[in-house]
Amino acid sequence: MGNSEKLQKVLARFGMGSRREIEKWIENGRVQVNNRVAGLGDRITGQEQIKIDGRAIKIQDAGQSRTRVLLYNKPEGEVCSRKDPDGRKTVFDRLPKLGNERWVAVGRLDINTSGLLLFTTDGELAHKLMHPSSGVDREYLVRVLGKVTPEMKNALLSGVMLDDGIARFTDIVESQGEGANRWYYVCLAEGKNREVRRLWESQGIKVNRLKRVRYGPVFLPSRLKSGQWQYLPQKDADVIYSAAGLKSKPVKQLNNDQKELEIRQQGKARRR
Repeated sequence: MGNSEKLQKVLARFGMGSRREIEKWIENGRVQVNNRVAGLGDRITGQEQIKIDGRAIKIQDAGQSRTRVLLYNKPEGEVCSRKDPDGRKTVFDRLPKLGNERWVAVGRLDINTSGLLLFTTDGELAHKLMHPSSGVDREYLVRVLGKVTPEMKNALLSGVMLDDGIARFTDIVESQGEGANRWYYVCLAEGKNREVRRLWESQGIKVNRLKRVRYGPVFLPSRLKSGQWQYLPQKDADVIYSAAGLKSKPVKQLNNDQKELEIRQQGKARRR
């Protein structure tokens, strides 16, 4: 069919969501192509009329804009859902507002975990970074309560059977601490739900502080305060695309006026 591509791939590339998420929308009949309910095998050229939940999506307009990639220093107390039924603050509340695109979170952090979150408008990039086959590791700074023995460390590095399968740290480095509390840097090769906490709990050790400090090649900058974001420059975005095994794309860069506007928006978001 000429230059046609799978519907879910095109929508993911334009930041509508992850490919897996969009496939579920299609299966549930939420996507229409030219006023017809779409199917998983559908292919499009980009000239079609696309609707998601009855809302028109301007694919061509989205394609003309550059990819956006930013990192966010998540505070404790925010959830990673777009909307929370309990009315709690979400990580999306503080992010820059977009037009026809939308932010896709690269992974999640639970409400009591702070630190680095990556966001992008490129759904394919987000999917690749999160998929275990990409081998992108995550690093956390964790404070634990209890005596950690060499036997415990060996078990955590060798692998522990959790409810959803074997899990392990790829590295454990002791940092500092006082009294019964100790700080450690730990690395994971995947991101199961509450995996860091559950691994320590399997050894009878309680986690009382947890912060993600690195996702693949991206480190949380010390200058980025809790609740703040920053766009990544092209050279850093290139590294991320490479880590995901994808060809790099041009990313959105802000001029001075746009930077000033985003700083003001950021200040307002922090005061909410």
